[in-house]
Amino acid sequence: MATVQHHSPLIKLTHSPDSTHSNSLKPPLKIHSNAKRKPKPDHSSPFKGRRSGFVDYDKGQHEVSTQVSGLRKSDIPRRHRLAVEDNRFQKDWSVSEVVERVLELKHYEDVEGVLNRWVGRFARKNFPFLIKEITQRGAINHSNQVFNWMKNQKNYCARNDIYNMMIRLHARHNQIDKARGLFFEMQKWRCKPDAETYNALISAHGRAGQWRWAMNIFDDMLRAAVAPSRSTYNNLINACGSTGNWREALKVCKKMTENGVGPDLVTHNIVLSAYKNGAQYPKALSYFELMKGTNIRPDTTTNNIVIYCLVKLGHYDKAIDLFHSMREKRSECLPDIVTFTSIIHLYSVNGQIENCKGVFNTMLAEGLKPNIVSYNALMAAYASHGMSKEALSVFNEIKKNGLCPDIVSYTSLLNAYGRSQQPVKAREVFNMMRINNLKPNLVSYSALIDAYGSNGLLAEAVEVFREMEQDGIEPNIVSICTLLAVCGRCGRKVNIDAVLLAAEMRDIKLNTVAYNSAIGSYMNVGEYEKAIALYKCMKKRKVMPDSVTYTVLISSCCRLSRYSEALGFLDEMMDLKIPLTNQVYSSVISAYSKQGLIAEAESMFNMMKMSGCSPDIITYTAMLHAYNTAEDWEKACALFLEMETNNIEPDSIACSALMRAFNKGGQPSKVLLVAEFMREKDITFSDSIFFEMVLACSLLRDWKTTIDLIKQMEPSFHVVSIGLLNQLLHLLGKSGRIESMMKLFFKIVSSGAEANFNTYSILLKNLLAAGNWRKYIEVLQWMEDAGIQPSYGMFRDIVSFAQTRGGAEYAAIIQERIESLRMKSGDPSFDQQSTSSSSSIVTVDS
Repeated sequence: MATVQHHSPLIKLTHSPDSTHSNSLKPPLKIHSNAKRKPKPDHSSPFKGRRSGFVDYDKGQHEVSTQVSGLRKSDIPRRHRLAVEDNRFQKDWSVSEVVERVLELKHYEDVEGVLNRWVGRFARKNFPFLIKEITQRGAINHSNQVFNWMKNQKNYCARNDIYNMMIRLHARHNQIDKARGLFFEMQKWRCKPDAETYNALISAHGRAGQWRWAMNIFDDMLRAAVAPSRSTYNNLINACGSTGNWREALKVCKKMTENGVGPDLVTHNIVLSAYKNGAQYPKALSYFELMKGTNIRPDTTTNNIVIYCLVKLGHYDKAIDLFHSMREKRSECLPDIVTFTSIIHLYSVNGQIENCKGVFNTMLAEGLKPNIVSYNALMAAYASHGMSKEALSVFNEIKKNGLCPDIVSYTSLLNAYGRSQQPVKAREVFNMMRINNLKPNLVSYSALIDAYGSNGLLAEAVEVFREMEQDGIEPNIVSICTLLAVCGRCGRKVNIDAVLLAAEMRDIKLNTVAYNSAIGSYMNVGEYEKAIALYKCMKKRKVMPDSVTYTVLISSCCRLSRYSEALGFLDEMMDLKIPLTNQVYSSVISAYSKQGLIAEAESMFNMMKMSGCSPDIITYTAMLHAYNTAEDWEKACALFLEMETNNIEPDSIACSALMRAFNKGGQPSKVLLVAEFMREKDITFSDSIFFEMVLACSLLRDWKTTIDLIKQMEPSFHVVSIGLLNQLLHLLGKSGRIESMMKLFFKIVSSGAEANFNTYSILLKNLLAAGNWRKYIEVLQWMEDAGIQPSYGMFRDIVSFAQTRGGAEYAAIIQERIESLRMKSGDPSFDQQSTSSSSSIVTVDS
């Protein structure tokens, strides 16, 4: 059988590049390169954030948010799409809309009900973005419910990034145990922790101050062969530095460089922060200089840390200069809310309250919205000066701007009322704190104790101390120091012993500050021996005294006129190489001057200037008193000029000391020049100033200036000391201006000032010297009307005047006055003296 060969039609229809047949039945299929292919679905674009926002120009508010769509109904598998197609309860929400609806509910409401109505739950890729959106809002209860719901979904697959976000969220809320539990849970779900997981867990323990746990987790990371990144080292350095353990932070930093990971600006900022938290402020500034030397450009965070350290070291001018440089170089590092808050605190510490308000207004003008910390800083500034009205205004502004006052806000307002001597209102603020579900802390109780104690209400202060213990707040050394200071101000030495006993019973070990408070309190009530015994006990228990201890001892000894003991404490202080403070220098100079050791006082003053400690107004005044003692008006004048050269504004005490030096040195005319200088500088005239001016006018016999001085003093007669007024009466009477003297007396009485026995004695002597015996007898009657008993000498003087110059015609009147005085007086000796006077008058009459 023959076989016929032929080409199959199938082969002809199929295009082959090896085919040599040109006469095919149909043309071969051609595939063009520009043919449109069906694009693959792009699942990345639904997760790109789309920014939206609004601006309210009337209220000055704006809000910017990022909306994430996620996979929608059209993107889920077809079987799920068909299942929800006709269900009106299933909603095609975006990821952001789901988060908004969940957050609108309370955490105890049906959160799962909302999630089960969301069509996007069938797309597994929506889950990480759902967790990301809700954890960024910080709602931990809602996040936990969403996470638990997510784990119950059939299409859920555990992922590292989801657990990392949940660990970070628990770290932000200081729930470290739950964060650690998530770390172990993710391993049960077969998720191997990566570098980000370890970073999140190290950061969580760093936030809680558990740096040893952070170090252990880092070691576990190395054992798990997970390479640490720069962020890992930064988190570990921050964990050590946030607790002030700067030495461990430096060790980690060294290990970081040894492993070939170079530090960045964040690392340098963390090291600076470690120095700051460890109170190593000079080291922080040195490190900052090293940063600038290596051409590392600091940012706002760097400068904020440096400003904080400068304020702590008292370098206020440098901190202000850095702040101004930040404002000038706005493109490099713009001051933020932390910067302005630090400057407000700087001016508060420096006592410049007006500048605090100015900086706060500048912050508002630059468009920065103050937070609760900024408001609290301004309130603390007002509270430190007892400006309760201004503090209350800031407190109300906090609530007006939608912020909730915290425990610091209430404590600052309480402190403001306490310092303005309003303990009742301070108690009202304390009660208001509890009404608003805020639990008072140790600082709040201490402020209330101080509010009562500074106003002499010691019983109420002790009651608050007991109330604090009943509320479960254990008193510490701060509470004891506050009570000791209160006892010292109230002058209750028995209570000082009771407070020290209470501290001993509660096993509270006294530190240097507590000993200083107790020693100062004993000194304030005059218990010198107990203060010295406590000082010896302090040294016996190896509690090192500091500059405050010796300042209290030396100044108190000088106040109690124990100058040799004060100099003995100075020797101890210098042996211990404790830097001398301005108050110590001033007290020692005063001690030397009181003992007449002017050369030693000058030596101490020169040593103060050589040591770099700038003399203040108190030190200069002490030296002026020293030159007063030596009656060296030339040196006193030179010192006063030096004080002006050093831009130290003199006060009334310094001017009074200079006037006294001029009067003692026989230069009364210069006293009036100093008075003119005081008028130019608008310095308040005190009693001592007026006294020295009166004395100078007396020495110069300048009666016109005296009259002018009286006119200047007239509005303040009711507050001027009666001794000064008596000096003025004596000066006018001595000059023979009897009429002016009597006018001045009437003005004194009409002003409400109480004339004493010496006042009437001056009037009577000058009236008798002028021969005005009628007015003399009238003044005696005024004395009796004022309830002041005239002396025997006053009647003896008028009797003598009647015998020698007045004649016998008024003997009967004088005798009548003596008899009246005898009836009012119960002194037998005075009665006998008055009888003998009457006899002499009768003899003259006969």
